[in-house]
Parts: sequence; C-alpha cells; structure tokens
Amino acid sequence: MKIDGTPYRSVWVDQQDGWSVRIFDQTRLPWSLDILRLTDPREAAHAIRSMQVRGAPLIGAVAAYGLALALRADASTAAMERDAAMLAGTRPTAVNLRWAIERMLARLRATPEAGRARAAYDEAAAIADEDVAQCAAIGRHGLELIQQIAGRTGRRVNLLTHCNAGWLATVDWGTALAPIYMAHDQGIDLHGWVDGPRPRDQGAFLTAWELGRHGVKHTVIADNAGGHLMQHGQVDLVIVGTDRVTRTGDVANKIGTYLKALAAHDNNVPFWVALPASTIDWDVSDGLAEIPIEERAGAELSTITGRAMDGSIATVRVMPSDSPAANPAFDVTPARLVTGLITDRGRCKATAEGLASLFPERAAAQHATLA
Repeated sequence: MKIDGTPYRSVWVDQQDGWSVRIFDQTRLPWSLDILRLTDPREAAHAIRSMQVRGAPLIGAVAAYGLALALRADASTAAMERDAAMLAGTRPTAVNLRWAIERMLARLRATPEAGRARAAYDEAAAIADEDVAQCAAIGRHGLELIQQIAGRTGRRVNLLTHCNAGWLATVDWGTALAPIYMAHDQGIDLHGWVDGPRPRDQGAFLTAWELGRHGVKHTVIADNAGGHLMQHGQVDLVIVGTDRVTRTGDVANKIGTYLKALAAHDNNVPFWVALPASTIDWDVSDGLAEIPIEERAGAELSTITGRAMDGSIATVRVMPSDSPAANPAFDVTPARLVTGLITDRGRCKATAEGLASLFPERAAAQHATLA
C-alpha cells in the first residue's frame, strides 16, 4: 500500500544490514511516522505487547521475524524453544500469533542447528509474502460485494468498518480494508465511515490515517454512532476484521464489534467479516466459552494521547483518578449475527459447513482428530 504515493509494507528486513527488522511504531501514528529497528526477540516481543505493531496477521509475521532474530544469536534447541514460548505468550486472543510460531517451529525443529537462522528468515519471509497474497485475495472477493451494491443502487456506496483492519494490521493490503482499497482504485464511488473505537481509537488514529494517505474518502465517527447511521439508511455494508474465528463461525474482534453486529442485524445491513486462513482456529467451536479475551491495562481507558493546540503531543487523563477502569480488548460476535466470511479462498456462510466448503482439508483433519 502507499503513503503519499510511496509503497510500503508494515514489516520488512532492513535492506542495509540484511538482518534487522523494520516496523512502523503504530503508537506514534498519526502524529509522526516513526520506523523502528528490531534487533532481538525481546524487542520484537515488546513491539507486539505494547502494540507498536498490532493486528492478528501482522503480529504473527513480526513474531516469526522475532524468532529469526533469536536464532541469529543462539540457534540451540533450548534457546529456540524458550524464545518461541516468550514470543507466543505476548498476546492471548489473536490465533495468528500461535499459528506463526508453530509453523516456524515445525520447520526449524527439522533443520540442523547450523542452518536454522537462515531457514528462520526464509520461513518468516514466506509467512509475510503469503499474508500479502491472502489479503489481496480477500480484497478481490470482498470487492465483488461492493461492486454489487454500486451496480444495484447507482450511487455512492457507504461502508462502515470498526477499529483498524487495514494494511497496518497485516503485512500489506489489510483484511476489511482490502476490498475498499480495490474498489477505490477501480474508481467506484465509495465512502468509509470510520469509527473509533475507544479505548485506543485505532479507527480514528490508524484507519483514518491509512485511508487518507491512500486518497479514500472517509469520515470519522464516534464508536456508538454506527447504529444511528444504519437506522437512517446511511450504511450499505459493514466489513470488519477479526483476531480469531472458530470452526463454527463465531468471531472474536476488537471490543464493540458485537454491538455493531447487533445494530446491523436489527437494520438488515449486511455484516461481513474478512480474514485469512491463518485466523481460523479449528480447535475451537464455541467462541464465547473458549476464546480467551485479553484484558489490557486500565490506563488505556483512563488516558488518551493527542496533539495539543500548541502542536505538542500530550497524554491527558479523561476520568477521575480514583475511578477504576476495566479494559477487555475484544468481544465475541456469535455466528448467527454474521452475514458471511470473506476469506482468501472466497466467501462463505459463518457456519461449520460454510468454512468446510472452502477448507475441506482442514475440516477433514479436524473431524479425524475429534473421531
């Protein structure tokens, strides 16, 4: 994707030294575009935990590169297993993180110690490249939905998205935003409603920045304005991303997604969820009971960072100092509220049968395991 005409990915190996890893510090956006250099697995873990990088596909790719950085320093099996466990434990809800580490270990355990570092970089690069291809495919499959609405209505298409599921949340293109970028690039008249959400305002801070840099028309709204817009016919389609989807179609995503799904259901607005194959957790069937929900620090809710009128960047408290804050980072949207899933293999119903139709090999393997 592009920032003011210049193409970027959200993670890449430094071209100068050939081994360190570069990322954008997303905690600094939109105030400044800071590129960080990661040189060891602890820095990669900190980047994930502190949300300098976030988004399920991206944290998987950064964790993979983090393990490559670890093996560059110590390729022994003991160190590899230790650092892999450390990276895998940085955030609990997004399944791509565990998936990426398990994929890395599957290759590296079978690789002689002398060749592990090179193999790790190769596998991490493959994970990143595959994510780009998968997100591009998601974009094409989601684009068809936007084309259908544009052809049927003959007017501007209004889409609503939640949080940030653009290229900053993946290696490139994004999940929920990929169809929007492709529709924009095709010249379709569209407009994006960008809601927060609090506490980190990732829609206002990140999605709005992304869309603006790429030239996509958009308007930032408060978290809770989406239902009002749907009631008044100003939303044609809702597309969100996800951090984990069960094999039965339940969806875990940024807190507040469930409320958007309820509003969409009540107003007959299609509610689609975009995801790569790596976000499907085939071991989980009941999202409410089985998906761990990350509880983050209350300070994310009690404070907010922004640009002061004098141009400085300031963090201010927005609630009484003696009031406690609870900060669940995700919620689960039951499959019954999801119109469908947009995957890299196509679109399907948010059901076990729908997912099995696109991923028969995984469904068969899961059936054999349960049997």
